[in-house]
Formats: sequence, C-alpha cells, structure tokens
Amino acid sequence: MNKYSLIISLIFAAIFGTALAQKKEQPKTWSEKAASRFGDNPTAEAKEEIATNIPEATMSPQSDRKVLVFWRCEGFIHTSIPFGNYALEQIAEQTDAFTIDLADEYEVFTKKNLAAYDAILFNNTTNLVPNETQQEAILDFVENGKGIVGLHAAADNFKKWEEGIALMGGVFDGHPWTAGGTWAFKLDDPENSLNAAFDGDGFWHKDEIYWYKPDSFEGRDRLRVLLSLDMSHPQNAAPLKNEKFKAKVPGDPTKLDVPVSWCREVGKGRLFYTNLGHNDMTFANKTVLTHILDGIQFALGDLEADAIPSSEAKLAAATAPKKSD
Repeated sequence: MNKYSLIISLIFAAIFGTALAQKKEQPKTWSEKAASRFGDNPTAEAKEEIATNIPEATMSPQSDRKVLVFWRCEGFIHTSIPFGNYALEQIAEQTDAFTIDLADEYEVFTKKNLAAYDAILFNNTTNLVPNETQQEAILDFVENGKGIVGLHAAADNFKKWEEGIALMGGVFDGHPWTAGGTWAFKLDDPENSLNAAFDGDGFWHKDEIYWYKPDSFEGRDRLRVLLSLDMSHPQNAAPLKNEKFKAKVPGDPTKLDVPVSWCREVGKGRLFYTNLGHNDMTFANKTVLTHILDGIQFALGDLEADAIPSSEAKLAAATAPKKSD
C-alpha cells in the first residue's frame, strides 16, 4: 500500500468511525428520546407568554378534580408536548378547576390508580400500546362516568386496539393541512358551550390539521362535531391539489368534511377531542386554551354541553370570514 492509499484508507476509516459513533449515540429509550427532542423547552419567554394567556374557568368544579396528563410517544414526538404540559400546569394553578399529575409510564393505567382521577388527558401521544389489562382499565374508567380528553396526536394512537380508536373517534390518515399554513375553521355548533371561546364566529388559525381513515372515523352519527375546516375557502382546498391527495378526494373538495374538534358521551362518561395543538405556541393562544379548558371541564362533568350526535341535531354552522392578506 502506497502512502496515498494509506491516507485515503485512514480518511474513510475516520469518516466511518465517526458515523458509527454517532449512530451509537442516538437515543434509544423513551426518556432519552424525549430529552433529546424537547431540550430545555419551553423557554422562559415561551412560559411567560403561555402564563399570561391562561383563561378563566367557565365553571367552578363541583368537587376537587384531578386530571392524569399522559404524554408518552412510541411514534412521532411532537415538540409541542412540553408546551402543552406547561399550559395545563398553569391552567390548573391559575384557575383551580383541577389539579394534574404528569405521567409517561403505562403503569399508571390500573383500575386502582385511575380511581384517584376524574379525567385522563392524552397530550399529543402517538402509537400508544397499552396491554390488555391497561386497555380494560381505560375503558372502564370512562364508561363508568369519568372523562377522556385528547389533544392533537391523541388521534394517532391505538393502531392495534380498535376499541381505543373508536373511543377517541378516529385515527390519523395524514395531514394535508400542514403546520406552516393558516387555515379557516367553521363552528359546526356555534351555540354549544364548548365553542363559547369563539364568540359565535368562524376563525383562522395556524396549525397542522389531520384527516382520518374513513373506516375508523366514528362520524357525525356518533360524534357531536364542534369545529371543522371551512372548505369553502380556497386556501383550505389548495393542499388537495397535490397528486398524493387527489385520489382520496374524487369529488368537489369544497364538500369535504374535515372535523377538528368533537365531544361525545361514552357510557356514563364523556370524551372531548381537538386536533389543535401541533404547533408549540398554539398553547399560548388564549382562545384555543379556552376551548381546551372548556373541553376538560366537560370531560370532568363540571360543564354541561350538548353531546347528542350532530346528525340528530339541527345546527347552522358559523363560517370563517374572508382572510385579509
């Protein structure tokens, strides 16, 4: 081997060795992945903005309420999770509507442990895989009178647990409406107490919005849809011109139904879900936080809301105003 070959070999060895070392350093456990993904967020500035936008509770709790906030991910990890956790901590502290415990280990899902809580909130959890005993504990919890709340990626869960998918209302099938876009939303039920935050008007908001696998989505025959995308606006229809989405929308895209928030009764209990919450600073938006807080209070049983399926109600939607550029 001449000296040039030796030099080249050494260079390749150095490059390969560095790449191998980096691969070995990749986080493996959930705790390592979370720490790597979140870093020191939210920053002090973000915390201040969140804390100054906490709404007042619509109702005083009927008794001391306790919410279990679960934030583990087996799939994609949203950077907004710690922002949501902090916002929920601030809501609890500033409103006294409830207290919270943060958890990211499946062991919390036992009937004995859940007896201490009034609601479970899934904050952007993805691909959760509770075992059969844990699944039973969650279903018994809500069916016997407690509450479930899901934020954003809570609908990207339970892929091998059909009852869990049905409980949440559907499962993720992509997001044509990406996080960088500002989208038009209509109030499907303007008079519902869970929509009071929006003062009877449709609105625009920057966030990522899902659509759901058709065979999984519970639909308006089982859900009370609160918010949906206002597809009459060309900005909302534009993403569907992408070739990968065209096949899923064979008809008029302005007629497409894209629910965003909904509620329902589950046995003796209640569920509230909103797809808002992908973007970090969604959790500093006072209007959205009011919607979430009202949803939590509904799930807890402190705020009454009409949860009769949309198909059984006579509703007139409030559309979004024309967007001024």
